[in-house]
Amino acid sequence: MALSDDLAQLAAGIAREAGALARRRRAEGVHIAATKSGVADIVTAADREVEALIRRRLADARPGDGFLGEESGADVGTSGITWVVDPIDGTVNYAYGIPAYAVSIAAVEGPPDPTTWTALAAAVYGAAIDELFTAVRGGGAWVHTAAGPTRLQVNPMPVDVGALLATGFGYDPATHAGDLARVERAMPLARDLRRIGSAALDLAYVAAGRLDGYFERGLNPWDHAAGALLVEEAGGRVGGIPGGRPGKNLTIAAGPELFAALDAAIGGR
Repeated sequence: MALSDDLAQLAAGIAREAGALARRRRAEGVHIAATKSGVADIVTAADREVEALIRRRLADARPGDGFLGEESGADVGTSGITWVVDPIDGTVNYAYGIPAYAVSIAAVEGPPDPTTWTALAAAVYGAAIDELFTAVRGGGAWVHTAAGPTRLQVNPMPVDVGALLATGFGYDPATHAGDLARVERAMPLARDLRRIGSAALDLAYVAAGRLDGYFERGLNPWDHAAGALLVEEAGGRVGGIPGGRPGKNLTIAAGPELFAALDAAIGGR
C-alpha cells in the first residue's frame, strides 16, 4: 500500500474517534473555554480535548511527523510529513447545537507552511451525522456512509439556473462590508447562497456536488487543508489569494469552469 493510502486510513480512523469524542462532549454540555479574535470566535473545552486526542494518536502512530493544529500550534517533524488539524471546524455551530461541524485532518508533504506543502491525504468527518469524506492524492475522493463508499465528483458549470454557492463571514466586524461586497459581485453567477458555518464541510460538499462552489475570506490553513484535497480529487479547482492558493485573503473552490467565473468576478488573483 502506498504511503498516501496509509496516511488516509490513519486520518480516517482518528477522525472517527475524535468525532465520537466531540459528540459525547456535546451531549454532556458545551463549556466555552476562551475567545480568540473576538467575542464570536470561541474555543470550547472540547476543541482542546479533541485536538489533544488527535495529536496523541498521530504521535503514537508516526512519531517523526510534524503537526499544525488550530489549538496547539506547529511542530516541525523529521519525516517530511506534517499533519494539519482542525479538531472541531464549525465551533459556533457546535456550541449552539447545530449539527454542521467536522473533524478535519490532512497529511501534507512539507513543513507547516501552506505556501509550500503538497497535500497527500485527507479526512473530513461530519461527526453529528456520521459521514466521512476522504481523499488520497491521485486516488480520488470518497464519501463513506452506512450504505458504503461513493466516489465524489464536482458538478459541471450550471447552465441557465445559476450556481448554488456557499460563503462565510469573519468574526471581525470591520471585514463584513468587504465580505458583503464580494457576495454582491458573486450573486450574478448564483441561483442561491448558503452559509453553513464550517469551511471543511463547505469544501466537502463542493467535492460531493451538494454545492456548486464556495468562496470565503479569512480561512486559516487548518480550515482548508483537508477540504481542498477533497475538491481537487473530485475534479475541481481550489485557489485564491495569495499566490493563487487558498489563503487568508480569499479561498475559492468549484468545478473548473465555475472556478474561473468566480475567480474573475470576486478577485481571486
